[in-house]
Amino acid sequence: MSTVALHTILVPTDFSDCSALALRYARALAERFSARLHLLHAVPSPFDQPWAAEIYAVSQEQFTEAARKDSDGRLTALLTEAERTQFDVKVATEIGQPATTIVDYAVRESIDLIVMGTHGRGAVAHLLIGSVAENVVRRAPCPVLTVRPDEHDFVTA
Repeated sequence: MSTVALHTILVPTDFSDCSALALRYARALAERFSARLHLLHAVPSPFDQPWAAEIYAVSQEQFTEAARKDSDGRLTALLTEAERTQFDVKVATEIGQPATTIVDYAVRESIDLIVMGTHGRGAVAHLLIGSVAENVVRRAPCPVLTVRPDEHDFVTA
């Protein structure tokens, strides 16, 4: 008989409703498997844009520090203190292209499962802007559970 062993679950979040739904699934799985939760927010760097030097009056270091402080606080607030203790939560904010940042984090932290929301955009929007979730699924070193809003929901309160 085969068994499933999940020790570390990564939940990348953009703080959207889709991400909140993914966190709900991840909490249920973490509880079932006594797994550790990692909450990650990837902040795209505006300094990678050609127009950045003309618009931003702060240094890259100042931007990074402010983004991390804000994001880490928001990540911590996603779970209660009891949940953070129960799931041995690790929060991380990283600057970079979201899909690449998520995959790199999963490799570095030996993540067993990524649980993430997907916005389920239409075909035209998908062609124009792509899908972070799709890129992660293609490149992830582990299984990826994608959660769409308004779909069959198997997590009960």
